[in-house]
Amino acid sequence: MATMIFDSKLEEIAEKVKHGERLSIEDGLKLYETTDLLTVAQLANMVNQRKNGDNVYFIENMYINPTNVCEASCSFCGFKRKPGEEGAYTMDEEALLKYVSERWNDNIREFHIVGGHNNEVPFDYYVNTVRTLKKHYPQATVKAYTGAEIEFFSRLAGISMKEVIQELMKAGLSSLTGGGAEILTEEYRAKMSPDKASTDKWLEAHETAHNLGLKTHATMLYGSIESKEERLIHMDRVRQLQDRTNGYMVFIPLAMQPKSVNASLKRRTSAYDDLRTLAISRLMLDNFDHIKAYWINIGPQLTQMALSFGTDDIHGTLIEERISHAVGALTSQGLTRDELIHLIKGANKKPVERDTFYNVIKEY
Repeated sequence: MATMIFDSKLEEIAEKVKHGERLSIEDGLKLYETTDLLTVAQLANMVNQRKNGDNVYFIENMYINPTNVCEASCSFCGFKRKPGEEGAYTMDEEALLKYVSERWNDNIREFHIVGGHNNEVPFDYYVNTVRTLKKHYPQATVKAYTGAEIEFFSRLAGISMKEVIQELMKAGLSSLTGGGAEILTEEYRAKMSPDKASTDKWLEAHETAHNLGLKTHATMLYGSIESKEERLIHMDRVRQLQDRTNGYMVFIPLAMQPKSVNASLKRRTSAYDDLRTLAISRLMLDNFDHIKAYWINIGPQLTQMALSFGTDDIHGTLIEERISHAVGALTSQGLTRDELIHLIKGANKKPVERDTFYNVIKEY
């Protein structure tokens, strides 16, 4: 593939990409600093074409947030409630099954479960959530809990993270979600999520899951106080873990949402930053097969554009997403399969319905 380069500083990086060589954090900074965004896109698209061709993946899934009660005080969160606060909830088994049955259709392949760090209920509550869903919907994969939640459960139950994951696996857990990572530097976490798992603990949770045979997901929440270098350090840290375990399936950059629906639009990430960050993720994470454009946070139209910037996955139907919308996401809370297929075909790509593990269900 011919690549026309207008910024001479990218020539060495382009040669590395063409020859499959790993990029450094310094290379990543050059990619963030250049005004030649289209060359960055071309390079990312080249890497994605090697890995995935024109395939773009999606899944029919359902989001479930069993509780919004949380001990943590993350500065970016609008979802969390304190015990007894107006709007606080914790689904019991009956409420959980009612919530699912009202939204269920037989094409759903996956439950995606995250919630608050609720220490008003025991660890068995979280285990039983998985067990109940697997009992009543055995055909659906249970992808549940973040690395930060795993660390919280370990403290709550007084057992190791390995034992936490083993108990959840016995109940029917098949994968961890990618959330709770935010930015994997301690400087960032001290300011933005001081009560959550540290960088090392989040990575340890995923490494433990990988060593137990689980494939997991990795996210990066960008667009607040972090520097571009911190974003790249984050990418490098998950890349290093992937070198050891090959346990990650996909990397998911998440654009920060305003804390209020009425917040000024200037607090949102720009389209320019979103597309650049997705492309750089594809270029830095050479040992990841998939990079996801999360339509909930950047919108369907920009997601469609992102398919030419190195991404090959647009996530799923969701049914009812709550967490990003609690802090001001402007998108709908779910899309239909037909809408996802239309979005992908509109970018001249091939829609591929997948399961949690990127096994092909159907090509369109």
